[in-house]
Amino acid sequence: MNYECLICQVKSLQQRLEKYEIPEEERDHVVSEMLRKIAFTDLGNSYSPEITRNLLARLRAYSTVEDPYLKEKQEGNNMMLERYDEFRERIRNSENPHDTALRLAIAGNIIDFGPTNHFDVEGTIEKVLNSQFAIDHSRQLQEEIKKAKTILYLGDNCGEIVLDKLFLETIAHPNVWFAVRETPVLNDATEKEAREVGIHHVANIISNGDDAPSTLLNRISPEFQEIYQKADLIISKGMGNYEGLMFETDPRLFFLLMVKCPVIGRKIGAEKGDFVVKRSLV
Repeated sequence: MNYECLICQVKSLQQRLEKYEIPEEERDHVVSEMLRKIAFTDLGNSYSPEITRNLLARLRAYSTVEDPYLKEKQEGNNMMLERYDEFRERIRNSENPHDTALRLAIAGNIIDFGPTNHFDVEGTIEKVLNSQFAIDHSRQLQEEIKKAKTILYLGDNCGEIVLDKLFLETIAHPNVWFAVRETPVLNDATEKEAREVGIHHVANIISNGDDAPSTLLNRISPEFQEIYQKADLIISKGMGNYEGLMFETDPRLFFLLMVKCPVIGRKIGAEKGDFVVKRSLV
């Protein structure tokens, strides 16, 4: 984490005040508190999703809104479900269904109401289907899928999870665990939304036991820890999960994401807007 992450946190404050419906008379106090927390962040020992989680926890203390991004989550899932059959046919009719399903799953990572409300789903889909991955370990991933007895798939955002379901249908692995957040945070998927799009038909759904917009191994539940340790292959979707796991040296771990900020781009070795399939340690 570096200073640019703190600037991003400050820029997000106005949107989050609105989403959590913080009363106008309390906003000066709340913003002052948030800025103090941001200012005293130890950049050398912090993960951006952990800071986000802590700030959102304080906003919840001033709010009566249980799920601030409920509308966006529903819209994201419905938007992708309406095109589900279209995407499935596109996969079935492609020369390489595995590659097409993988690309669509990564394209879904653009659906993210955390940093912005502005994203181009259709343009992203066309781009990912017609461009090379900036980092491409997809063949290694395919080989590991074939060998794995148990796969752990770390889910990310609503809307995106519909395309994750298509990818899991395509690989048709008999033993997949699909991880979600324990409680609502941003537009990340919980078990409720995962079931609404039918993830339970292609995988076992498990909560990671935490409310951070990421997978933070120091915060996960013992139940999830057991699945994480036993999995032969771990597929991490999205930038939030990458931020929580980017220092892990674990060859079981593959990151699938679209790079959405230059800080992560520099860390992973790609440019903002690039698509990545990267194996940890490589």
